[in-house]
Amino acid sequence: MESFIYMDHAATVPTRPEVVEKMLPCFTEQFANISSTYTIAQRDKATVQKARETIAEVLNASADEIYFTSGGSEADNWALKGVAESYAAKGRHVIVSAIEHHAVLHTAEYLEKHGYEVTYLPVDENGIVRMEELKNSIRPDTILISVMFANNEIGTIQPIEEIGKLAHEHGVLFHTDAVQAFGQVPIDVRQMHIDLLSASGHKLAGPKGIGLLYVRKGIRLANLIHGGGQERGRRAGTENVPGIVGFAEAVRLAAETMGERAERMSELRDYFMDRLLAEIPYVRANGDRKRRLPGNVNVSIQFVEGESLLIMLDRKGVCASSGSACTSGSLDPSHVLLAIGLPHEIAHGSLRFSLGEDNTKEQVDFVVDSLKEIVQRLRSMSPLYEDFISEQKKANA
Repeated sequence: MESFIYMDHAATVPTRPEVVEKMLPCFTEQFANISSTYTIAQRDKATVQKARETIAEVLNASADEIYFTSGGSEADNWALKGVAESYAAKGRHVIVSAIEHHAVLHTAEYLEKHGYEVTYLPVDENGIVRMEELKNSIRPDTILISVMFANNEIGTIQPIEEIGKLAHEHGVLFHTDAVQAFGQVPIDVRQMHIDLLSASGHKLAGPKGIGLLYVRKGIRLANLIHGGGQERGRRAGTENVPGIVGFAEAVRLAAETMGERAERMSELRDYFMDRLLAEIPYVRANGDRKRRLPGNVNVSIQFVEGESLLIMLDRKGVCASSGSACTSGSLDPSHVLLAIGLPHEIAHGSLRFSLGEDNTKEQVDFVVDSLKEIVQRLRSMSPLYEDFISEQKKANA
């Protein structure tokens, strides 16, 4: 086997060589500050504009609706805080799903401390928003609905077009955190009635430190970062030209290969999940089996701790996760798994494998075989498992 097997692409993805190659001249030759007036700065400004157009085309947006940020977290913060401030006179009620990334949830908590009301919308056992509950949550003073396109932990894809349509029927703005979905599944902001969309470069083999917020024309949005007049006066700070160029190249490449990648990764994902469920007792799959990201595998393994599994997998050279990389240091169970109804003891035994285009069937087989061995070893030391098996034997006697 290789020195390590990387199956944590939802956390980050290695930057593609083609992307790095595209970025390199921006550090040494196309290095100008594009706010300057001289010729080379204007040349580099045109490069940034071309990158903006490339990304906009993939989203079916206009180039002047794309605003570059430092990443998905900034874009989420800007969407929620910007709408809240700009539309406070209309209302101070915001709806977010209970399984959002913490960049949205913590921003929602911030708004609550500043006089806004937030409804945390529950989801079903697969992590999908119930449309009737969403409809009933909308009030005359609701100004924004924020529901992520696809969940970063369990991979569930939301009915985005339906949500957007419902929001617009009630005169409410709709934001979606598409950090996990952008480049993995088709997104059309016009067709899906999306007003604001967040995305990040490093999730689709681009560089870290660059992201975007799509803002539909005509939407008022208070600035999050103040200073200069960059990004058409809406987001201060010298533009990250290498990051922007790399982001655009990563988007272009992802769009070109999306269909082929999705098909292959979905097959590998299903093979992976089928083996885990068939060969390790007391394992459950989390998230919708059909409406999910192509490379997402999330399972809960009873009678073992997820952190112990990760440590032992790491010793075998396997990189995986117990949930979001942004909360991997937390001892609390995943808020996503609790929201879909898992009890604490089962949620604690969860693993997320997120596949990339370089992962192979041979790697999946190695991981499953390793996991079978690890689970058996950990359960052999578990009094809970021993008691459970004893009870099972009594019940079947």
